[in-house]
Amino acid sequence: MNLISKIFSPVSIFAANWGDGTNDVATIQDFNIVFENIAQTIVYFAGIIFFVMFIRGGFTYLTSGGDPKKTAKATSTLTLSIVGLVGVIISFLIIKFISNFTGIDVSKFNIPPATP
Repeated sequence: MNLISKIFSPVSIFAANWGDGTNDVATIQDFNIVFENIAQTIVYFAGIIFFVMFIRGGFTYLTSGGDPKKTAKATSTLTLSIVGLVGVIISFLIIKFISNFTGIDVSKFNIPPATP
């Protein structure tokens, strides 16, 4: 349930509310929030898609009835889904490793404010 709530409840950027009760127009720095939401949503949907592909490939394999074409298609689907899911997990772990190794949070997209 937590995954579904994260996917369908992105952070609102309609107006910047700075906590002191003042609302201001959205600025280029608010693109940080949009980028983070898009990146998180892509990763979640990729994981869900590869999991569904895995289930579908397994079902196709079980119901192939010994037909070589269906078995080959199911095997291909299973292989690609596993490779995709492992790719998503490895990319997440690489980002975490870089963050821990360098001490810089590379998962945060940050646009510095313009100086006049």
